[in-house]
Amino acid sequence: MRDMYELMIAVDLRDEISEAELAELSWHLGVGQQPERRSIVTRFPVVVTDDSGIPHVEDDPRPLLAGRGAAWRVGGVLCSALAIRADLPVKGWALMSRQEIHPDEFDQVGELLRWLAARAHPTHLREDGAVGIGFLRFHEDEIPAVLRVESGQVGWPA
Repeated sequence: MRDMYELMIAVDLRDEISEAELAELSWHLGVGQQPERRSIVTRFPVVVTDDSGIPHVEDDPRPLLAGRGAAWRVGGVLCSALAIRADLPVKGWALMSRQEIHPDEFDQVGELLRWLAARAHPTHLREDGAVGIGFLRFHEDEIPAVLRVESGQVGWPA
């Protein structure tokens, strides 16, 4: 677990999010119950070995941005929050999350980030068509890089 990154998401979402999507998003942030059905990130494959020693894939859903408390490698505190923007000129939802993430988690977290980018308020849209979704910093680096979603792809480090 040496390749740990600080993931900082700060995005305003449009107000067209359904109640079911809002419930699932709240679960991912660690502030709601696991929904019966998932539409944002639908698969959580994990390889397990049965009693006979044969590996097979099972679905093991888990919230992706629910870390809380002291960070293990990046310092500071892990947290997530979702707030309604009812009294502000730009309606919708404000989302913030600070998490530790390992590259093995990039694919699943990327699904969630692509979903967020597709619902981001236009103020997050860059001139080149990318959506600025937050920041990513390798735990040993001092300066984070802007994390963008462009053409349906998250700009993870190579």
